[in-house]
Amino acid sequence: MQLVIRRYRSSDKEEVLTLFKTGILEHIGPCFYNAVSSPLYIGITLTLCVAGYLLASVFGAVALPAVWLSLIYYCCYELFACYVRKRLQTDMQDIPMHFLSRPDDCFWVAEAEVNGKAQILGTVAVVAKQSGKEKYGELFRMIISPLCRRMGLGVRLTQTALDFCKEQNCSKVVLATSSTQVAAVALYKKMGFTHIFSHTDAECPFWVLKLARVTILTMERHV
Repeated sequence: MQLVIRRYRSSDKEEVLTLFKTGILEHIGPCFYNAVSSPLYIGITLTLCVAGYLLASVFGAVALPAVWLSLIYYCCYELFACYVRKRLQTDMQDIPMHFLSRPDDCFWVAEAEVNGKAQILGTVAVVAKQSGKEKYGELFRMIISPLCRRMGLGVRLTQTALDFCKEQNCSKVVLATSSTQVAAVALYKKMGFTHIFSHTDAECPFWVLKLARVTILTMERHV
């Protein structure tokens, strides 16, 4: 597969938004599995099963755990769905204005021919930030299509962003990802990023993030 990484064009919008939505929402399943397979949640589920049986026989043994698991799934769904809704109303609604209006910012797409038709298979963006006298880049919108996972595209897109930040005289590159995005975290570590701190500030309500058992990881790499 011949992949070309280039700057975003306005004609890419529909494809980029579709890739963005599917790429973010696919984390719902792994997030739910990660939550319900934790020892704490297994214990809660079993306790509700026993309590339901004692209170209302077999129906209760099924109903109480089902309500609990439905709540956890809702939290995992809402965590990522809320992020997509907010982003589609803000920066992803006008990519040129938010990512291409300044020379220190950029938005790239990875394009390849699939079944005889050009298709966008990945994206990444960088926005320059200033903290006192320090100029640094923040990496956003790293999305890889399932069609080209494990083919090195994530490395190429990340390196494109790092090289750009170096050219713009940024001292470092920072990014945020979630604790359930294991493949992304592994990629960033492979590219030299280190985890500097975790927090629970997100687009969704705090209790949703808490019940989904997700933390936001901030990582950085000096360039």
